[in-house]
Amino acid sequence: MKSIEQPSGAPEKDFTHFDTRGAAIMVDVSEKAVTSRSAVAKGLISMSAEAMRAVLGGTVKKGDVLGVARIAGIMGAKHCPDLIPLCHPLNFEKCTIDFSVDREKNEIEAACTVKLSGKTGAEMEALTGVSVALLTIYDMCKALDRAMVMGNIRLQEKSGGKSGHFIREESVPPEVLPGEQFPGGVRLC
Repeated sequence: MKSIEQPSGAPEKDFTHFDTRGAAIMVDVSEKAVTSRSAVAKGLISMSAEAMRAVLGGTVKKGDVLGVARIAGIMGAKHCPDLIPLCHPLNFEKCTIDFSVDREKNEIEAACTVKLSGKTGAEMEALTGVSVALLTIYDMCKALDRAMVMGNIRLQEKSGGKSGHFIREESVPPEVLPGEQFPGGVRLC
């Protein structure tokens, strides 16, 4: 496998989605064992007090914002391989979208949990589900507040598979400064 340059101090790892020539491939999981896998991803959307009152009061003209966002998030998780080209299609045993509301900060946190028995998966599906749920909230509320901000989308917990159990230690990632350079040439502006 082709090795990609890592930031100084980072352990050397090979990326699994490239062949020896550097071409993108879907990882061969045919020899992997079926295991129980689960993942929880979370993300936030902040909005104006007016939009929050409308969401909680059920007065948004498009309808039940959190109810629709819940269904959209589940559908988004199920359609992950249609959106992320190298993800394997998976059969879930459970997929949920839950919401927590912080009225003081006018924020809604979405959490997507995916559970399955398989040779791969769960975290990309959970991340996709939470992202689609937040996008749906934005879509349904944009007439009230176009300045809503979605962010802090992250894998919170993952279990199963060769890499084992992961639990995020900090609840909020370190602040990223605009213009900071990241490995792979990604730059935030």
